[in-house]
Amino acid sequence: MLEPLPEDWTRALAVVAHPDDMEYGAASAVARWTDQGKWVGYSLVTAGEAGIAGMAPAEATRLRRAEQEASCAAVGVRELGYLGHPDGLVENNLALRRDLTGVIRATRPDILVSINHHDSWGGPSWNHADHRNVGRALLDAARDAGNEWLFPEVGGAWNGVRFVAFNASPQATHAVDITDTLDRGIASLECHRVYLDALAEPTDPETFLRGNAEAAAADTPYDLACTFEVIYV
Repeated sequence: MLEPLPEDWTRALAVVAHPDDMEYGAASAVARWTDQGKWVGYSLVTAGEAGIAGMAPAEATRLRRAEQEASCAAVGVRELGYLGHPDGLVENNLALRRDLTGVIRATRPDILVSINHHDSWGGPSWNHADHRNVGRALLDAARDAGNEWLFPEVGGAWNGVRFVAFNASPQATHAVDITDTLDRGIASLECHRVYLDALAEPTDPETFLRGNAEAAAADTPYDLACTFEVIYV
């Protein structure tokens, strides 16, 4: 049985590689949290500019930013920023750790939220390099942010991060009840219409997200659930 994800906090920063990453599950939990009056901000490492075949990066950037703004609005997120790293080429290096440390210090969250950073999604699959590198750098940055001697040029130390919660991890430890907010999570993914229509295998947000939420709820007392791997830092 998965444990309930702790909700005795007031501020969360979601850090992911691309537009649409939060919308493939975690946004339903975000909608629950903003309904509770919690502050949730998004920081995207890239603009997803290399994510649409046949579309030039400049045009993809414009469209995907607009889709992400609409997606954030659907779940009550009002603060959205970009770190400007190259889509598809994100490296887990000091430059990324510095940028992540800076945004953590600037927003001073109690928790961090991201998506699966493991090599696999479970079984014979291979996770995107950007997802792997962002997640692992984020764990280091959560600690870096609390050390006044590391990256002092990006703000004063913030050691208030309690844990990082990774959605869709094959090593899930906790769950969030999204019975009342799944519909808004589905609406948030629907906002990425240009991206979804360009996929080689199109995703129907309703079918995909509802099916995942029902399956995730099997190890919980909830009707619909979103799962996370919680790592304390």
